[in-house]
Amino acid sequence: MESLHIKATSKTPTVISDPEKGLIEIKGRSSPENSTIFYKPLMEWIEGYVNNPNNKTVINVQLEHFNTSSSKCFLDMFKKLEAITRAGNEMLVNWYYEMDDEDMLEAGETYESMTKIPFKMISY
Repeated sequence: MESLHIKATSKTPTVISDPEKGLIEIKGRSSPENSTIFYKPLMEWIEGYVNNPNNKTVINVQLEHFNTSSSKCFLDMFKKLEAITRAGNEMLVNWYYEMDDEDMLEAGETYESMTKIPFKMISY
């Protein structure tokens, strides 16, 4: 399985996924015109990855902002990734948020409550 790397734009985040390291990173702003189309390569990558995941998978999410349609894509992504924990493999989401950004903190807490994936809230 190959790595995936999508470069950031002013409206889309950097997306990096590395199957050998068991790593997925999403960083930047996520307000694309069509989130489903933007995140489709990552969703397809995840579908393949969950069939043969690393023993430990780490997902680093560090967003300045995301729109409603991106929010739905993130929930879909976390729901797909739950298969990894159901299979008995270790997984952790590092959810980064600016110290004074209560909305981003609450978003991470909401995703954690809606999935069976452990989240670590990290302020910076």
